[in-house]
Amino acid sequence: MSKVFIFTASTGAGHNLAAQSLKESLDDAGFETEVYDAFKESNVTLDRLITKGYQQMVVNVPKLYEQMYNQFNNMNRFQQGIFQVLTKVMNPEIVPLIRAGNPDLIITTHPFVTNVLGTLKEHNAFDVPVLSIVTDYKIHTLYLKKMIDAYVVGSDYTKQTMIDKGIAPEIIYPYGIPIRQTFLKNNRLDPKEETDIAGTILLMAGSLGSKQMEKAFSSLLKVREKIRIIVVCGNNAKIEKEIRSLNKRDASENKIVEIYGFANNISELMDLSDAIISKPGGLTSTEAIVKNIPMIIPFYYPGQEEENADYLVDGGMAIKLNKIKDLTSMVDFLFENKYIIKRMSENMSEEAAKRSMSKTIELCQDLIKTNIEKTIEKSAGE
Repeated sequence: MSKVFIFTASTGAGHNLAAQSLKESLDDAGFETEVYDAFKESNVTLDRLITKGYQQMVVNVPKLYEQMYNQFNNMNRFQQGIFQVLTKVMNPEIVPLIRAGNPDLIITTHPFVTNVLGTLKEHNAFDVPVLSIVTDYKIHTLYLKKMIDAYVVGSDYTKQTMIDKGIAPEIIYPYGIPIRQTFLKNNRLDPKEETDIAGTILLMAGSLGSKQMEKAFSSLLKVREKIRIIVVCGNNAKIEKEIRSLNKRDASENKIVEIYGFANNISELMDLSDAIISKPGGLTSTEAIVKNIPMIIPFYYPGQEEENADYLVDGGMAIKLNKIKDLTSMVDFLFENKYIIKRMSENMSEEAAKRSMSKTIELCQDLIKTNIEKTIEKSAGE
């Protein structure tokens, strides 16, 4: 039985969900799989600094996060020095873990971790193939390390952005960002089962929630049509409380409102929905694509989510709004012209058809097989 180590990091839920989705599929395929949070494994202080710092920055000072994102996307000597320090801090814990566990393959779902593992492998700290899962639709420079053996990316567009940055096309595989198997099931209602409502909108903003959700919810309450609004607030109890208060104050008879905090049944809620209003995180976007449910994007964190939004809009799978208050007229327009929603859904279906978890599993098997053959050849040469 082949052993696989998956390294993730808790800056947002997407990287961890991708790791767990991979574990789920690899376990089903007969692999022995372990998932590790790289920063928690290496240094408690480092983990708090990076994960908590990330959460505080993207929520409270997004412009500063955007500046840092862009600076690290154009790595100069200073940024490279930061990652050399990061590698030295993680080395004493990560390398012994790898050597003791002796995995046949290492997978990483986070750009920081990809960078660190690529650097460690470059310094001969271990000799195990490394597969990097790119969890957004435009590549960030941190992912790019010459000792990474292969990349699985979300689309042909992502692959091209990597080729443009000098990565060999033969090690880039556009098999799709891994998502949970429950999202592969389709439980959408037949048209005959639908009620007299014009449609259903799912409003959410990732695991952290978003201050912009209140404005979005207020805009949806002003839509002319009778609609169902499903709101998922994530782990943000303050946002949930304020949205419940808004609903109580501004509720009308032609709005059916359901409000949740953190929800484990997002797949089922998507199946009930005609469109999703959300930040375009890599995992959320992929789940929507697989479900063929068009996205309306009135808010996003700068950096990778802005780039994801551009990818979705260019592919005819999403509509990006400049102002949240425009949600009211946009939703009215879409429900008056449902052929637009249908066409966006068809575009998503075409994109979803290109993804393949089975091919990702085959790639894992091939990487392990190739490494074993190299080891045998090396031993024979000695």
